[in-house]
Amino acid sequence: MNDRSTVLAEQASNQPPLLVGYNAWALDPILRAAVEREGGGWIAERAHQLGELVGGERMQLLAEQANRHLPQLRTHDRYGERIDAVDYHPAYHELMTLAFGAGLHSLAWKARRDGAFVARAALNYLWNQAENGTSCPVIMTFAAVQVMRNDAQIKAEWEPKLLADAYDPNPVHLSHKRAATVGMAMTEKQGGSDLRSNLTSATELADGAYALEGHKWFCSAPMSDGFLTLARTGAGVTCFFAPRSLADGSRNAIHIQRLKNKCGNSSNASSEIEYHGAWARRLGKEGRGIATLIEMAHLTRFDIVVACAGMMRGALNQALHHCEHRRAFGKRLVEQQLMQNVLADLALETEAATLLAMRLARALDQSARDPRERSLSRILTPVAKYWLAKRTPAFMFEAMECLGGNGYVEEAPMARFYREAPVNSIWEGSGNVACLDVLRSMQKQPDSVAVLLSEIRAGSGGDPHLALLVDALETQLAETDDIEQRARRIVEMAALALQASLMAQHAAPAAADAFFSSRVQGDWGHAFGTLPKGARCAEIIARSSLG
Repeated sequence: MNDRSTVLAEQASNQPPLLVGYNAWALDPILRAAVEREGGGWIAERAHQLGELVGGERMQLLAEQANRHLPQLRTHDRYGERIDAVDYHPAYHELMTLAFGAGLHSLAWKARRDGAFVARAALNYLWNQAENGTSCPVIMTFAAVQVMRNDAQIKAEWEPKLLADAYDPNPVHLSHKRAATVGMAMTEKQGGSDLRSNLTSATELADGAYALEGHKWFCSAPMSDGFLTLARTGAGVTCFFAPRSLADGSRNAIHIQRLKNKCGNSSNASSEIEYHGAWARRLGKEGRGIATLIEMAHLTRFDIVVACAGMMRGALNQALHHCEHRRAFGKRLVEQQLMQNVLADLALETEAATLLAMRLARALDQSARDPRERSLSRILTPVAKYWLAKRTPAFMFEAMECLGGNGYVEEAPMARFYREAPVNSIWEGSGNVACLDVLRSMQKQPDSVAVLLSEIRAGSGGDPHLALLVDALETQLAETDDIEQRARRIVEMAALALQASLMAQHAAPAAADAFFSSRVQGDWGHAFGTLPKGARCAEIIARSSLG
């Protein structure tokens, strides 16, 4: 190869620059408006700071390193002593320091003002645009606070350090730590989501604590300082809290058997563990373990809803940036009509997901004092969790395709987004579990259906197509025969109808019209990029552009 050919081969012509140096909050008017409208606008300054971090080169490098260098298990030290340690790349620890330092786990509990859940959702939405594995310990620590308040002593001991805006990975007793995190160990080989089939046993000790014996098929974040878990007493499946380190400085008898080799969520370790007489304290009533954990599941599912919306926005940013800089057939990709259709469709999906997540955040904010909002949050959480978790994998694939081969290689964040997407549907209740929870909510709180339908009608504006969709939903709900078999269809209709209502109320006319004509009126294909004739794609794209 001659000198000129060498130079040409090394030039990166017609390649987009790296997407760095932008503020993910400042350049997202859709998110800012939703947060302000739902009552969390006071978070703007902190969100601006986090948005700068998320759009910066440092955060992106840390995310890449933490997911490329996987956690490693060391069961024993060089002297043969059992240590059950998981070693992480330094980038993971730095990400954890940034996430917990920003209060992603604590803000909703510490703010003590209206809109706290919305404000915290805004921060987690931003964080999930960049890195997702660290969200697991953030989510569990946040949600565990609710469950641990079932025991005054545990609350008094643990809550101050669970709410500390700091990260302390040292494997020592709580009394020697600046801050603490909580993990979960619920499912077992024989049951999975069927927690009532758990076989782990709990034997009461003389001091009122319990000794746990058994195996857990999935333990998330095994380097946490304590674990919420389920075990069986004479009264049935009961909730327990097992610390990793005991007061005398010894390790609790929680043995890590192996780390899971997962499809995605790579920076976060998941493991199989065994209890060999592990010391634990009971949380809640005996035999009521699953009921005790319902509040936690409600909150973790809410965080998954927010994470899905944030991941969509992160992937959309990548697709828009690439298409605004890449040229093909004499034009920039973003100027090509068919690509405009794809990008506009992805932008609509992202906006609808964002509006749904922030509306749910407001319902949680107000649920303690407003029965209507409490009923809405109960039914809407599994509805939104099911729908957004199902939409995310297809969304990631389409966004990746916008980048072509550049999106398929590991150097791009799209591969990480794509592998991460399925866990949101699998974790904290698969699609079927979420839909069955919707049916249970309808049965236990019949008013929740009326509240949901009222919420949908608030944005109908007399649109006949949305009215028809609501009528069809009511018909599905009224027909009780085989309702379980139709549960997915019912939940899908409810989610889509509420998104359409929110878009009608809060989106720009071009976006609201395109969402209605495609998703509600039915003039839509089977893939993204099939918006009907008349969709104002360029206008829709411009509202989401980082340029």
